[in-house]
Amino acid sequence: MSSWPKLADIAIRVQKGEATATDLVDQALTAIEANTDFKAIISVCESAKDKARQIDQKVSSGELAGRLAGVPFIAKDNFLYEETTAASNILAGFKAPYRATAIARLEDEGAICVAKANLDAFAHGSSTENSDFFVTKNPHDQTRVAGGSSGGSAAAVALEMAPFALGTDTGGSVRLPAAFCGTIGYKPTYGLVSRSGVIAMTSSIDVIGPITTNTKDAGLILDIISGKDELDSTTIDKDAKGYDDLEKTDFGKLRIGIIKEYMDEGVEPGVIKATQNAIAKLKKAGAKMQEVSLEHIELALAVYYIITPAEVSSNLSRYDGQRFGYFSKNAKTLEESYSLARGEGFGAEAKRRIMMGTYVLSSGYYEAYYKKAQLVRTKIINQFNEAFKNYDLLVGPTAPTTAFKIGEKTKDPLSMYLSDILTVGANIAGLPAVSLPAGQSSGLPVGFQMIAQAGEDRALLAAARSFESL
Repeated sequence: MSSWPKLADIAIRVQKGEATATDLVDQALTAIEANTDFKAIISVCESAKDKARQIDQKVSSGELAGRLAGVPFIAKDNFLYEETTAASNILAGFKAPYRATAIARLEDEGAICVAKANLDAFAHGSSTENSDFFVTKNPHDQTRVAGGSSGGSAAAVALEMAPFALGTDTGGSVRLPAAFCGTIGYKPTYGLVSRSGVIAMTSSIDVIGPITTNTKDAGLILDIISGKDELDSTTIDKDAKGYDDLEKTDFGKLRIGIIKEYMDEGVEPGVIKATQNAIAKLKKAGAKMQEVSLEHIELALAVYYIITPAEVSSNLSRYDGQRFGYFSKNAKTLEESYSLARGEGFGAEAKRRIMMGTYVLSSGYYEAYYKKAQLVRTKIINQFNEAFKNYDLLVGPTAPTTAFKIGEKTKDPLSMYLSDILTVGANIAGLPAVSLPAGQSSGLPVGFQMIAQAGEDRALLAAARSFESL
């Protein structure tokens, strides 16, 4: 249980004058300073204290300061806001020229961004070990990873540096670290939250989601940051009823499919046991549980690691050492300026993905790889749609293991990529999914994943909240 009250309660206390935004920001900054050993934070926001004073002045003058008045939060460092590095040397010291839409919407409701969290550089990874700056450590065991790519965000919330954080989820990057750190990670339907001002990784898959300590806060954050944005043409309308005020789910009326392929060998016994315990609670609450096979889901990871590098190679082409970011002083020609900026500025994983992506998009290989991956992606989407004709939710573990040791998988990229094997399916299909704490295995947190049909975020959050209370 977090020492931070629920977000709405914090805002009410600030609005009533029972607490001040200044004190709340100081509390967050003190917690950040006290937990520097965990390497969760890249930078502290210079404007945080000034924004807190502005909130306090609003309240003292009788103005409404917003639904999140004075609430401190942390943003993954791929959101444009103040200094933004994406944890890459190629952007070290870069000052964002504008705010990401998600942060702007939170600030409009009185929230205050106090820090930027560590990540795998450009969100390329599952452990935060690919950060060019440092490795974030797991709050439950400092010898283990916090997950990735939003590892800093999840660790920060687990360490109570702030009551919530923002992350991005392209292959499980909100849910996986949430599972490893024992927090809640919510991945919305693709397009529900604007990606304007978030450094692009895989534009056809990227989503933004909150990491919190309770489902009510996750719903409130989603309610504030969701909806159409003229700066992002992929955005969709939010549910007219919103995501904050939710009815209790009657599990007796739900049909829930247990994804067979998510419970196979390769998943740690302790993770299976914790997942089975979560399923038993749903059964006891009256849910009709049945195993369902999604045979194409086993291809999701392969599809992901063709589509993602392809789009990464395109999106990273803007980092050329000319317009912004790192440039090499050793360059003597324009061509050297390009090659040295990228060679010296990008880390190993970014280079690996650029090369993979350029290969699958190249002449002679496009049809064999990228086009075929998109065709299989459609089959995966169709199979999910067929499953949702018979089931309201699909469930399984979030990750095949608990948090692994730092350095355990860094020399084996394929083993690292397999960490996302249970999360990428929802990304490929654009579905909403949530990771919820489901007990522990050998003293480490286990995540339980719920997936719903595209656009059914309200129903998914309601079910998550009701599961939380079981």
